[in-house]
Amino acid sequence: MKNFHKKSQSLTLFPEKMFYKIGEVSKMLEVETYVIRYWESEFPFIKPKRSSSGQRLYTKEDVNILSEIKKLLYYEKYTIEGVRKKFKSKFVSSKELSKEEPNFFKVIINDNEQDSKREIIEYIKNRLQEVLKML
Repeated sequence: MKNFHKKSQSLTLFPEKMFYKIGEVSKMLEVETYVIRYWESEFPFIKPKRSSSGQRLYTKEDVNILSEIKKLLYYEKYTIEGVRKKFKSKFVSSKELSKEEPNFFKVIINDNEQDSKREIIEYIKNRLQEVLKML
């Protein structure tokens, strides 16, 4: 467990960017790129954006989730199914969700809920307004 704490500190050494390529994420997490692609296939809530050339683009939130998955699998010895259950219980509860920053996992799990869709639209609207202010 001691080694993981030391490795997780390396995440702060990388520059703050909007998106990270899979190679950068691989270096941050100290896992091979194929491991990250495998996790994408096993955990449907990991959906990196794609560049026009098809390159995977991960947000800081994506990197944090992948880091948590690594910790659960490698250090806490969870199975893939155990990690799925852990994330499902962590993100489904609406009590844990902030109105200010809705969690996209809720929409993936409960896709037919109208409230979830409204929260996502509001979240996107707020983020777009923030980007507009930066321009």
